[in-house]
Amino acid sequence: MTQLERFRSEIPQPNPSHLRRHEERLLAAIAGPAIRAAEHAPKRWRRTSRLRLLGLAAGLAAAVAAGVVVVVGHRDVSAVIHPMPVAASEVLTRAAENVNKTAELYPKPGQFLVYESQTMDPAGGADRDGRGMRYLSRGKRKVWLPVAGDATGGVIEGEGLPPKQFPGWPIPPEARENVGRSGPSKLADFDDRAEFLRTDYAYVSRLPTEPQKMYEHLYTELGHGPQDDTHAWGRVRNLLTEAYLPAAQRAALFRAAAAIPGVITVEHAVDAAGRTGIAASRIDPFLGEREEYIFDRETYQYLGVRSVVTDAKRAGAPVGTVLTSSAQLSISVADHAPAVQGD
Repeated sequence: MTQLERFRSEIPQPNPSHLRRHEERLLAAIAGPAIRAAEHAPKRWRRTSRLRLLGLAAGLAAAVAAGVVVVVGHRDVSAVIHPMPVAASEVLTRAAENVNKTAELYPKPGQFLVYESQTMDPAGGADRDGRGMRYLSRGKRKVWLPVAGDATGGVIEGEGLPPKQFPGWPIPPEARENVGRSGPSKLADFDDRAEFLRTDYAYVSRLPTEPQKMYEHLYTELGHGPQDDTHAWGRVRNLLTEAYLPAAQRAALFRAAAAIPGVITVEHAVDAAGRTGIAASRIDPFLGEREEYIFDRETYQYLGVRSVVTDAKRAGAPVGTVLTSSAQLSISVADHAPAVQGD
């Protein structure tokens, strides 16, 4: 199960606020004009009209939530506008200023970008006796992703490392069964990400090079509020992890990320490979964790990401515990990916 979780790690989790926003927009589209018309109706039936209209709108919204398609009159709903605030993260600003100090890769169609990394992630479930178990799974992975195409065209080789203890839980025997090499195998059986969440080179090389437009891209189909900012921050991670942006887009990404509300600096952070650096981070109040993007203190080259507990009750672990961690060890270009076992 741990391996399956890792294979799907590049696929973002569904956004529960997405449906609510569409529900609110549908309510406004249905009820707004009609209610305004009811305001000019005779007083003797104005209140009744308002209640009926609101009830109709609520019923239609419930139908949408249940997955029922409802056809209503067309009404143009303006897109949410996301003006970019003044950048507040010095770490990300400096990372943007230093993107040209790293040798640029120029992958071509038909080739593969090869990512080598080391990871640590929470794992759990039930052991053979049906008892709950939790531990920190560790490993190294080498992933080949096509220059153009989704994760289903990817190949992975892995090496399971000895697990670590999740605070308050013993390491179960099952956790050690993943130690050793595996693959090569197919990275993913399906990839249902929306177009704007693609991370293959053919797509990200066409992303905006202007920070304001990149900021708008990070907030695609998001609203305003702390949870939306958290999702935007997570999208930055998706463009840094097993993804490669050209220098111009990388600089725009760092400058846009620097303007996401709530970003702070962590002076000392360690990636999964033990390398120390400085981090741009943001606290997720819903998970009770601080997600840190770690950079080399001298070159500002991206090193990796980790999450650190800030709220013990929400995270289920003591404050300061590192729950997830990764280290980007290398990125290169290859003409071919290894043959998948069983093909």
